[in-house]
Amino acid sequence: MKTYFIVINIITFLLFGADKLKAIRGRWRIKEATLLIFCMAFGSIGGLAGMHIFHHKTKKPLFCIGVPAIIIIQAVILRIIAKNM
Repeated sequence: MKTYFIVINIITFLLFGADKLKAIRGRWRIKEATLLIFCMAFGSIGGLAGMHIFHHKTKKPLFCIGVPAIIIIQAVILRIIAKNM
């Protein structure tokens, strides 16, 4: 389980970086829905780190509010799961 969290967060972080690079170069972009799906797949920490390190999607409310909200929801879910084990 820990390996999954590490891998999904690294992938999400790299996706944000790749999308920023594509934006700078004027190339085909990664869909916002794809970025959010990876955040919702428990890659939200990587997504938030990618937003801040690459200065990407930080002015879009869907991301600057949505990704932290996803982190909170995931923390609650993980807490419930841990409590019931």
